[in-house]
Amino acid sequence: MSHLPLRGRLTLVTTALFAVLGCGVLALNWLSSRQLIQANRDLVTPAAELVAPPAPVPSPTGHPGDGTEAALTTPSRAFDHFQDTILDDLLIRSVLLLTVFTALAALPAWWASRRSLHRLHQVTAAARRISTGSSLDERLALDGPYDEIRELGDTFDAMLDRLDRSFTAQRRFTAHASHELRTPLTVQRTALEIPLAQGRVPDDLRPAVQRALDAGARTERLLSALLTLARGETAPLTLRTTDLADAARAATHDLADEARTAGVRVTLDAAAAPVEGDPALLRQVALNLLANAVRHNHRGGTASLATGVEGGAAFLEVANTGPALTPEEVPALFEPFQQGRERGSGFGLGLAVVQAITATHGGEAVATPRAGGGLTVRVVLPGRTAGPGSGSSTQSTRPGG
Repeated sequence: MSHLPLRGRLTLVTTALFAVLGCGVLALNWLSSRQLIQANRDLVTPAAELVAPPAPVPSPTGHPGDGTEAALTTPSRAFDHFQDTILDDLLIRSVLLLTVFTALAALPAWWASRRSLHRLHQVTAAARRISTGSSLDERLALDGPYDEIRELGDTFDAMLDRLDRSFTAQRRFTAHASHELRTPLTVQRTALEIPLAQGRVPDDLRPAVQRALDAGARTERLLSALLTLARGETAPLTLRTTDLADAARAATHDLADEARTAGVRVTLDAAAAPVEGDPALLRQVALNLLANAVRHNHRGGTASLATGVEGGAAFLEVANTGPALTPEEVPALFEPFQQGRERGSGFGLGLAVVQAITATHGGEAVATPRAGGGLTVRVVLPGRTAGPGSGSSTQSTRPGG
């Protein structure tokens, strides 16, 4: 019974309870009928016949045993036969009626359990959608009677409200703090670069000043990544018809020098993939994916970037060689500040930014480990019909080429 769904278990329990209670009523009814018939037996059978049985009737042949058939015709025996017939018939009819009504009771029990659990399914489905996405905007807003299920739905909505306010405040704080910190960092960098460029820094202090500049530049890159992540999660989108192939070409061009320096061969298969989206954010998606593929790679490795349309949806896919990953390690890569086993030069925000921007555009980012090492990340977005002039191109960037 444990493998049955809750609806089936409720129906089975309700029907079984109805059948058990019906059997109890049937047994009491049968015993009551028997007692009533026995109690009123003297109204039909003379009292004298209840005291002593009649003498055997002699048979024409003279044998005493031949009078049995005649004895069954006495009022007492006839009454017993009548009682047994009535009670047996009552029992059979009662069992048949109980079977029919038990089957009929299963139908309203199934309907009632289905109706009661329908709103519970709504809560489960909403929780599943919210847990697999990044948006907390959805609310249940259950209607119907104010019962335990509606109370659960209202509690769930209140929890989503609190979570939404908390995450929104956190993202707003991250965006504001990152923006406000850029100004003093810019002032600090300028204050160090000017005397360094003018040669007014003693030779023994130059390494320390250079380390301060490098640390400041790294901090600025981190703040820029945090701002991009906050924008991808909360900023309103500037939707325009754009092509993921253009974003892929731009990313390949921007990272060509870095790929050559790292000794990673980059290939591009840019088929038309038109979507409605924010061009700047979608370009950031392609740039982050390709940068992640180049930086988490090895010298002599490869990184491929492809775009196109499949099943009515546009996709952008990046695959690269690199360290081996297990399927259990992949989900953590989309968390902020996660870089996998081999830490690169980034901050672990690349895939987190990709997932945030993809979810904002109503798409999905899926990563799978490659056999032999490396990762394949595919971003799927709702597509639109490609206009005239759409085409495809293939190019390659080789190390040192």
